[in-house]
Amino acid sequence: MASQRNVYQRLPNPFFLFLTPSGKASAARKREKNACLHRQKQFAGGDEQTRNFGFRPGFDTFVLALFYVLKKMKKVVAFLFVCISVCGLAQNTKEAYIAKFKNLAVDQMKAMGVPASIILAQACLESNYGRSKLATLGKNHFGVKCHKNWTGEKIYFDDDAENECFRKYKTDEDSFNDHSVFLRYNRRYASLFDLSQGDYKGWAQGLKKAGYATNPRYTEQLIMVIENHKLYLYDKNVKIELVSPIQLERIELENFVIQLGRTIYTRNEIGYVIAAKDDTFEEIASEFKLTKGQLLKYNDLNKKSQLVPGMELYIKPKKASSSPNFPIHIVQHGETMRDISQKYAVKLSKLYDYNKMDEDKEPDEGQEIFMR
Repeated sequence: MASQRNVYQRLPNPFFLFLTPSGKASAARKREKNACLHRQKQFAGGDEQTRNFGFRPGFDTFVLALFYVLKKMKKVVAFLFVCISVCGLAQNTKEAYIAKFKNLAVDQMKAMGVPASIILAQACLESNYGRSKLATLGKNHFGVKCHKNWTGEKIYFDDDAENECFRKYKTDEDSFNDHSVFLRYNRRYASLFDLSQGDYKGWAQGLKKAGYATNPRYTEQLIMVIENHKLYLYDKNVKIELVSPIQLERIELENFVIQLGRTIYTRNEIGYVIAAKDDTFEEIASEFKLTKGQLLKYNDLNKKSQLVPGMELYIKPKKASSSPNFPIHIVQHGETMRDISQKYAVKLSKLYDYNKMDEDKEPDEGQEIFMR
């Protein structure tokens, strides 16, 4: 086989000019021009040996050009092979992540009512299919931050701000459960639990509308992940053990009696009334054989408190803990600890104890408040 230089020199002028390195193009053109002219003369008028074994324009051009192209294609083929291998490995990694946690997602759907497809899709997006540092180092698959009442281990990463605090879980199961709890007991997402069981698109749209993520394409991203990996199959034939949060509230409020012309409702088995336009604390207390001081105490009010129409007033002491159906409350914008106490008929002092908070402090929006 001729050297690379001789191979180049055997090519006709157009091929040689295309293949010659740019730095040597000028001198190469002159040499090739002279070489081609010389070879053409040899072929036309040379001896028998030259005509039989010398330069053959058509055949040599094809063979040498093909040789060069194939040689260069080795690098292209190698590059494509690497790309295909990397893409295949990435796809296998995604499928392996889903396979690892699909049963856990189905269990969460049974216990909390969040579709398994949504749980898996959010985990895939938030953790980059388990490859994020937050997932690998902290078993945090949903990017959940600490908040004030988090007492577990912590891990710090830059996010919206530098060195933010994220929850570090002992197990993957803890991370998935925490995510389901956040959705179920956050009033912003309560209406989603009344959607039909297979409506993953409704869930994806509802999460974005309720402010779960700021990315304008979050809905499309969730749906894309679900459909690309057929995650909707995991929502089928799953028996959900709890009714929706809104239905639970309706059940709690359906229990009432009418006494002396006033409706008495119950929440957490504690009776309460709703103040009318011209009511006073004294009148309501008198109706139920209470002192004004007792009525104020039951409702964590003081002597300076003003009664306004629509105010809910408990006529018995609130309980030490919430109904088992409401073990956690996610704080909404502007909510106070007293608001939460009234909402669930749980003593305010107990809420402060459960959450290890000073009694003069108020919770942050998004904070989890333990009710039991």
